[in-house]
Amino acid sequence: MSCHSFLAMADATPAGAGKQRPYVLGITQDYMFGKIISYLVENHRPSERAREFLKYLGPGLLVTVGFIDPGNWAANIAAGSGFGYQLLWVVTLSTFMLILLQHNAAHLGIVTGDCLSEATTRHVRPWLARLVLLSAVGAAVATTLAEILGAAIALQMLFRVPLVVGALFTVTAVSIVLFTNTYRKIEKWIIGFVSLIGLSFVYELMLVDVSWRSALAGLVTPEIPKGSIPVLMSVLGAVVMPHNLFLHSEIIRSRQWNLEDKVIMKKQLDYEFLDTLFSMVVGWVINCAIIILAVTTFYARGIVVNDLPQAGALLKPLLGNTAAVVFACALLFSGFAACITAGMAGGSIFSGMFGEPYDVKDRHTRLGIGVTFGAALVAMLFVGNPFRGLVISQIVLSVQLPVTVFLLVYLTSSRKVMGEYANPAWSCVLLLAIGAAITIFNILLFVDMVM
Repeated sequence: MSCHSFLAMADATPAGAGKQRPYVLGITQDYMFGKIISYLVENHRPSERAREFLKYLGPGLLVTVGFIDPGNWAANIAAGSGFGYQLLWVVTLSTFMLILLQHNAAHLGIVTGDCLSEATTRHVRPWLARLVLLSAVGAAVATTLAEILGAAIALQMLFRVPLVVGALFTVTAVSIVLFTNTYRKIEKWIIGFVSLIGLSFVYELMLVDVSWRSALAGLVTPEIPKGSIPVLMSVLGAVVMPHNLFLHSEIIRSRQWNLEDKVIMKKQLDYEFLDTLFSMVVGWVINCAIIILAVTTFYARGIVVNDLPQAGALLKPLLGNTAAVVFACALLFSGFAACITAGMAGGSIFSGMFGEPYDVKDRHTRLGIGVTFGAALVAMLFVGNPFRGLVISQIVLSVQLPVTVFLLVYLTSSRKVMGEYANPAWSCVLLLAIGAAITIFNILLFVDMVM
């Protein structure tokens, strides 16, 4: 609408009831009022975009629980209790790398309509694809072992349930959730779990005295204290996990946005990045909160903690019974939620080996979930020490992770696979650098664990 139209409209006197509104510059006032409303609506698009973004929120949060799982808890508590605020920067660095890699995995799912497992089956030599995907199933099993152990430890802390009984209960409950719910419903479950975990740590931090200046400095100031290399690499290696890359591509693939036009595709890519960014930042905050809690509770008293039950037991005399119960409940939510997503990842990887998408009604998906949970339970029976079980799971992940990262970069940089949406040269170089850094860190972690 022109400036003259607005001025004329402002000077016009409203017509009486039952009369037609006068013309101004050949335009009725009714028409002009309609244009004003349209103008105001157009200038409130930011709020509309925010509401629309909320519709797309969910896939990233399913991935988030994977890097606030019990394995991360153990690494973060060891970092905070042993080295204070000095290793907080590792969480910041690893989260930055995670955002780029998870966005790249989701990018693959949106553009091709295939998850990472399906794309591997379609575009990699059959023998190599099968070998890589079998190793990814092994990584999913290792991850599931850590999640089951975490939930079982939490049940033991809360109800004194034997670990084996707690593990069987966890797998049974998670299986019921997976086999009786859709993606959308599971997303709501996970959002609820992540919210409860976050609120739990808000409560815990309210009970302690935090040096926020030191914490903020630790977030952005790289320091490597003497003797911290194993813990540093554990924190870094526990954030970027191979099953999460497969899972993110599968969840986003299920929307089948690749069938839309280019305008819709661009919109989905933008919203996906916002979802990934928001969700990974939530995970970053929770991981930092775990370290800060360990600093203020254990490090301040000279107590080094390397075990989750030990942490829960020590919280009771230091912060009270309620704090210990809240800690155990949050650990239970973490283990339960992460076990759900690990099972989904195992089912997705296995079904992708047959060129099929994740479908809980399909036998290949069900078999993949069953293999993931079953193998994890069997492995647990052979692991007498729960902490050793967490260590073994991290070793398996450290071996497999570089394979998945470089596979992802290869596929998303291929014009044959991605067409015009293939990674540009600068993005490819950055992702390869991240892959190389992760490889080096995980090799060092593996060497340290077996030496």
